[in-house]
Parts: sequence; structure tokens; C-alpha cells
Amino acid sequence: MVSETMASSAMAPAVVCLGVFDGVHRGHRALINRARGIADGLGIGLAVMTFDPHPLAVLRPEAAPKMLAAIDERKDLLLAAGADVVHVLDFTAATSRMTPRDFVERVVVNQLNAQAVVVGKNFWFGHEASGDVQVLTNLGTEYGFEVTSVEIAGEGSTQWSSTNVRRLIAAGEVAQAAGILERDYRLRGLVVHGDERGRELGFPTANVQVALGRAIPADGVYAGWVTALGLGRLPAAVSIGTNPQFDGHEPRVEAYVLDRNDLDLYDQVVSVDFVARVRGQAVFADLAGLVAAMTNDVAMTRKLLVNR
Repeated sequence: MVSETMASSAMAPAVVCLGVFDGVHRGHRALINRARGIADGLGIGLAVMTFDPHPLAVLRPEAAPKMLAAIDERKDLLLAAGADVVHVLDFTAATSRMTPRDFVERVVVNQLNAQAVVVGKNFWFGHEASGDVQVLTNLGTEYGFEVTSVEIAGEGSTQWSSTNVRRLIAAGEVAQAAGILERDYRLRGLVVHGDERGRELGFPTANVQVALGRAIPADGVYAGWVTALGLGRLPAAVSIGTNPQFDGHEPRVEAYVLDRNDLDLYDQVVSVDFVARVRGQAVFADLAGLVAAMTNDVAMTRKLLVNR
């Protein structure tokens, strides 16, 4: 039911932080920082438990959100945020039927050995979300652990939430999303063969196959970075969309590494980081217009990546 990734080998009594933590944004890190302080004060480790897949993907698939990070990325981000160990609860239909008491006894107490639990104030758990922070607090008193709930509001008018990050990404506002994530939004995928039209036009692109269910920025052109094994981080102009210039229908993520016509990235897994939007998707009168726009995209990308 529960798998784990550890930064240390300790599996002793721990402070436990619970949540989905998709994207591991500033709000999530504030929660983890609070838990880290409690753990350090008690002289024990900090365990973070996340759920995969997202509970809505099981309970209401039609309402499941687009994810901001694959589970392996999420685990790495949680460890980097201060967790000593990351547990992944395999969220299934059977998991969803656990009562709040079952969840606390079987998972929080028996599997995670929680001495204290830290959650957001809007945390819900158990069958049909019948458990809230007060229910968790009452069960904690019974089972011998303290509960701390943290209000995650945001900064000014900016809400720190995965929902808000998804909204910004869907609108192409990747720079604003990065302000909440405190890093550029990243997609990772295998480079596969495409139509090779970019190569014919002088801008060879890597066609990145992104996993289904990931949050994809709005159609358009972006300044960003491509990271590939052995090559490091390279500046890139990234196109997202169906390529309507050529009557395309399949959404694609295609990255042109600036000034590099010699790269062979096929069958490699690369990461694409989005820094800023250059323009929206467009159709041009002819190929000359398209090439002129792509040339301008590259020039704009250079400017946007200066000092980044």
C-alpha cells in the first residue's frame, strides 16, 4: 500500500506531513517547514506522505486535475524541501473506502509511527471526505499524536495552491506560475520522431512526448531550457500546439535548442523548463511569414533568457 523514498535510512517515530503536494509549491514548502521545525524540536525525523494517483482520478475521473509533477519528480521535490523520507500511498478504490479511524490506525499510526501530524487547514480524509482537521485532532488525542494545522493563503493577491498554478499554466502564464512554484515549470518526456518540418525550415526541434494527464501550457511559443543527459541545460524556443500552419491535429511539445543543428536527441528523456511566453499560436500567410516569425521567436527567446 505504501512505498517510500528516503534521504536517510531512519524509519523511527516521526513527524508526519500529509497531503497530495502536487507541484510542491511555496504553500507546500511552508507546511513542510513547519513540520521540519516540530521534528527538529522533538529530535525525530520528518516523513511526508503523498497520494498517487490523485484521489479524484479514482473517485471522479472526469474531474481529475492535470498534474504538475510526475510522482518521481514529486518525491525528489519533497526530499529537497526538507523531508527525511517520502511515503507514497497507492490511492485505490479500496483506499477510498477507509474510514477516518481506519486511515489513522492503519496508515498514520501502524505504518508511519506518527508522533505528530502536520496538515493544511483544508485537509480532508477518509471515506467520502468524512474526516477533517478536527476529526484528525480527536483521533490524535486517542492514538497519542498531536495535530498541527497550517493556513496556506499566499502572498498579497496571489494564492499558493496547485489549482492556481494549473490555472496559470493553462493560460500560458508560466512566469507567474514560477513565482508560486519558486522554479520554472518543467515537463519531462522522451524525444520521438515527428514530421521534421522544423529541420526543413532551419529550426530542427525535439518532439517531446509528454505523459497523459500532465498540465501543459497554453498553445504558443515559449522561451525556456532543455536539459539532456551529457549536454546540461541549453537555451530553447519551445512550441506547443497542433501546428495549424500544416493542418495538424495532434498536440505537441517541440523544442528548438538555439544555434544547435547538430543534436540527435531521439530516444532520450529530456526536461523542458518554461521561462516566459513569447507569443500565442498563429497561422501565417506563407512559409516565408512562418520562418520570419520563428526567427523573431528565437531573438525574443535570447532576450528573455539573459541572466537566467
